[in-house]
Amino acid sequence: MAADRLVVVLGGAGTVGSGIAKALLDRGFRVAVISRDAARLDKLRDFVPAAARPRLHTLVGDVGSEAGAESAKRELVRSVGQVTDVVSSLGFSWWQGGPPHTQPLQELHRVLDTLLLSTFTAWKAFFPLVQDSAEGSYTFITGGAGERLLMPGTGFLTLGAAGALAFCRVLREEYPDVPCKLNEVKINMGVATPERLGPGYVSHLEVGEAVAALVEKRRVSHAVLCASSPADLQALALEGQL
Repeated sequence: MAADRLVVVLGGAGTVGSGIAKALLDRGFRVAVISRDAARLDKLRDFVPAAARPRLHTLVGDVGSEAGAESAKRELVRSVGQVTDVVSSLGFSWWQGGPPHTQPLQELHRVLDTLLLSTFTAWKAFFPLVQDSAEGSYTFITGGAGERLLMPGTGFLTLGAAGALAFCRVLREEYPDVPCKLNEVKINMGVATPERLGPGYVSHLEVGEAVAALVEKRRVSHAVLCASSPADLQALALEGQL
């Protein structure tokens, strides 16, 4: 039953992650979200339905370093108990800083830290909690920006996103036999809140429903589920697979 499962949503206070957290709560899961920003956690609590708030556990912490991720994991397990599932939705969805030759090295470091390195440090800490459970799952949320330059001036986004795609592929091939469901949901569309939707964008609530269904139904593993249209998200939300 969903009520017996605790899902950690890494990046759950962000745009995509908040949609996922809400959808999981709507399905009856217990949900834990870690963020460095206490104000964003407060905003998330205000966003989810009042009836679901007792099942939402928030923790101020930093999963962007090995020490920070380990500390957050220990505190989370101590305070709320066994983790059964993890959804990793770390990073930002947009970067348009300009051509690469105009950027300092520290900006590339920042982009890689946000999109790739934090994905690694969080995975290193939280994957051991679920990897040996046939009833558990670890789901990465990625995007198509790593496969192409979206427009001039977005090159660093492409580099960071490509690194995240490669990392997910490496894990599927390095860990082919882990019992838990290890999947990637690749969103090949822009994601925004309903009031900010534009052409080519989908609501974070639609993404949340799709990811929540995948976690709940546990029908596939070591799969890349590519959502390139609202219809794909609807199919995933209904079936838990594509």
